[in-house]
Amino acid sequence: MGASILHITNGDITTNYLKKLNYSGSFITWREMLSEGKTTSDIGSETFWKNRFEFLKSSYNISKKKFIDYTLKEYRSLCKQKDQDEIVLWFEHDLFCQINMLAVISWLKRYRHGYQITLVCSGKIKGSTQMLGLSQLKEEEVHKHYTNRVTLKQDDIEYADYIWQLYCSDSPLRLESVYKFNPMSPFQYLATAIEAHIQRFPSIENGLNKVENTILETANRQEFKSKKELIQQLIIDEKVYGFGDLQYEYNLNTIGKLFTSFDPVKISDKGKQVLENQLNFYGQIRNDNSYLGGSKKYSFLFHEESKKLLQITT
Repeated sequence: MGASILHITNGDITTNYLKKLNYSGSFITWREMLSEGKTTSDIGSETFWKNRFEFLKSSYNISKKKFIDYTLKEYRSLCKQKDQDEIVLWFEHDLFCQINMLAVISWLKRYRHGYQITLVCSGKIKGSTQMLGLSQLKEEEVHKHYTNRVTLKQDDIEYADYIWQLYCSDSPLRLESVYKFNPMSPFQYLATAIEAHIQRFPSIENGLNKVENTILETANRQEFKSKKELIQQLIIDEKVYGFGDLQYEYNLNTIGKLFTSFDPVKISDKGKQVLENQLNFYGQIRNDNSYLGGSKKYSFLFHEESKKLLQITT
């Protein structure tokens, strides 16, 4: 009789793809986006889920019913899975996936201590210049990734948990100083993802972060007939964050005052001044309820030249 396996995947598309490819075992889909909004390190606690629901409701208009049916029920199913010989994690290279991965490993460290945990992580593929997601892989590539999955040692689990704790802390400065210094880590895409996270804090130059500046630059570079068309282009161009329609819609709303129209897309004169660093928009978009992990987004500034964060003292 073969070993029993629990697969924890990064999303429903991956879960369905693996089932289609006849992978045996139980499946849990991690239906969260912990790269967005406030997080606390105590995954699964009442406080944790309360914070997550409040964020998803206020920012993405997620109803309580949808949150319970879509996310909490799947999490409760995970809690019941205790009998497998191996837990296989299926995640991708981007920030969206890497933060979710850290959270899952932190949870496993606490609640499934001693279990064999292995990792399948897609990104670089031989013969391709693009970073690919799991569902973009051909069947033989998926099998190759699975065969070559990495067994996480206790040190690896401790490291992932440590980075998760730092991500959830009230200051990103410690995270900024440590994420590059573990070259032996099996998490080969984590450093790039954390670097992208650091650049989500507002720029000293114009008050917008990397994502917001990219949106503005893209809208200024070419003509778009609609917001939907702009978002489609952003998704095509973007390689690090792993954002979809929802995240770009949310970011567009944050800087909406820098546009005169979305149908067609037109940047305002003020938007062009911000883009050229002639105007700093920090004061107009500062929101003290906006969080990145455990840190207030507008309590830190990113300095492009030094690639460092500075804390704002008040």
